[in-house]
Amino acid sequence: MFEFLRPLWRNRHFVPAAIGGEFKSRVARSKIGTLWFVLQPLAMATIYALVLSEVLGAKLGGIEHAGAYSVYLLAGITAWSLFTEILTRCINMFLEYANVLKKISFPKVYLPIVVLGGALINNGLLFLTVAVIIALYGFFPSFAWISLILPLTVSIMLAFGVGVVLGVMNIFTRDVAQVMTVVTNLWFWLTPIVYTDDQVGSSVGRLLVFNPMTPVVKFYHDVIVYRVTPDYVSLLYPACLGLALVLLSGFVFWRASPEIVDAL
Repeated sequence: MFEFLRPLWRNRHFVPAAIGGEFKSRVARSKIGTLWFVLQPLAMATIYALVLSEVLGAKLGGIEHAGAYSVYLLAGITAWSLFTEILTRCINMFLEYANVLKKISFPKVYLPIVVLGGALINNGLLFLTVAVIIALYGFFPSFAWISLILPLTVSIMLAFGVGVVLGVMNIFTRDVAQVMTVVTNLWFWLTPIVYTDDQVGSSVGRLLVFNPMTPVVKFYHDVIVYRVTPDYVSLLYPACLGLALVLLSGFVFWRASPEIVDAL
């Protein structure tokens, strides 16, 4: 009955070893190593804050605070960075680990777990850095931040589900990763990260309603920036969609698993 669990248990050390190996290789190739995963989103938020708030005079409605818009950007980008890292890494994971898959026999299901573990560590470092920065702005952490586990979990399910399905497709059609680079950039601008949902027209507003990342990012904004009770019910739609995508990804992965190594 539990025969399928034996390979997982026998190779249980692969996940921490693979995650550790990734971080060691980054440190070896770069002087600041994994800090790039913190510096890149922070640099992006800084650029947007300078251009939009200082040059274009963008302000955050409802909050009379000089740094409110910068904090709004940081909160949104923190939520988005976890989603996009898991999504991108899952799409490319089979190609990244092609040599390992061909040389070493281990349960392939460990690869998404390695990707997820690395992304959570990177996002954790980013989150701690952002927490310090926004505290300097006067937006101090509170116990309400614990509720961010909910949108974090939802974004993981969404990224994991879509990423694994597209990752399998990317093995057989290498254009998938290139197309998703464009789609992800468009997705970013269709998510209320650099703007609020009441600043867009009705046509774009309708797209925001169907965007599963909209309630995730707004949850972060409500907790970190506005400090109001977040809309828990709004997470129901992306959570159900994420669960369905995870189940779909499991089925696709199971069906394609015997052919993955041969197709690489």
